[in-house]
Amino acid sequence: MDDIRFGRARVNDVDIHYAEAGPRDAPPVMLLHGFPEFWAGWRAQILALVAAGFRVIAPDQRGYNLSGKPKGVAAYDLDKLAADVVALADHFGISRLKLIGHDWGASVAWWLATTRPDRLERIVVINAPHPALWLKAMREDKQQRRKSWYVQMFRLPWLPEAIMKARNFRGLADGLVRSSRPGTFHESDVAEYRKAWSQPGALTATVNWYRALLKKRMPEALPWIKTPLLLIWGVEDRFGERSGGEASLALCENGRSLFVESATHWVHHEKPALVNASLIEFLRD
Repeated sequence: MDDIRFGRARVNDVDIHYAEAGPRDAPPVMLLHGFPEFWAGWRAQILALVAAGFRVIAPDQRGYNLSGKPKGVAAYDLDKLAADVVALADHFGISRLKLIGHDWGASVAWWLATTRPDRLERIVVINAPHPALWLKAMREDKQQRRKSWYVQMFRLPWLPEAIMKARNFRGLADGLVRSSRPGTFHESDVAEYRKAWSQPGALTATVNWYRALLKKRMPEALPWIKTPLLLIWGVEDRFGERSGGEASLALCENGRSLFVESATHWVHHEKPALVNASLIEFLRD
C-alpha cells in the first residue's frame, strides 16, 4: 500500500479525506465504503484496479475516519451524501463516474443512479439494496427486520454510541468477525478500524447515516435506472436479504448480477480474486 497517496478536498462545507492510487491520467474509479469501515476497506481492490490500468479514488465518506463530521442528523441525508460524491468528482475533474460501493456506499451509489444518472458512467453495488426498497422491506418483510434488529436501536440517542464504544469497541469488532467467514478480519485489521472509530464524533456521525435514512420520505414511484449496473451479493449475508438485491436489480434497464453462494456481507474481503476480476471486466466492458 506504499503507492497510495492521501489528500483532502473541501466539498459542500465538509473536508473529505481520500486515498488515491494509480496514474492521474488513467481512467478514474471511485470506491465508496460502508459501515463501519473507511477507505482501507478497499485494500484488496485498490492495487488490483491500479494494475488493471485504473486510477482509484477512495474517500472516507462524511462522518468517517479522517473526514469532517458535521453535527445533526440532517447532515447525513442521502441527498447530501450523494452530493458529496458529485462534488468530489468535480474536484478531480471527472464528468461521469465509474462508481463502486459496498453497504452504505452502495446505497449512495443507488441514490445517485436514481437522482443524478447524468454523472454516472457505470456502477457496481455490493451487498446493499436500493435504499427505498430497504425501507419498504423494513416495514413489510419480517426476515429483513430480523436481520436489521440493530437498526431499530440506532433510533435511540447516545445509547448506540455508548454500546459500540464499550470495552474498546468490542461490539463493532465482534460484529465484523462474527458476520464474516473465519480469517477474513485479522487483529491487525481490527486495530486499524479501532483507530477510525476512535476519531472524535465518528460514532455519532456514522449512526446518523441510519437515523437520517429512517426519517427520509421516498418517492412513491422510482425512476427506471438506465446506468449500466453490476450487483455483487454474498448470499450468506447476515444483514440483508438476497430478495432485496433481486428486487433492486429489477429496477435496472441494464443490470447484471453475481451472487456468490459461499460469501457473506463482506464478499469483497472474502473473495477478492473473484470480485476484482468481475469489477475489472465490468468496468472495461
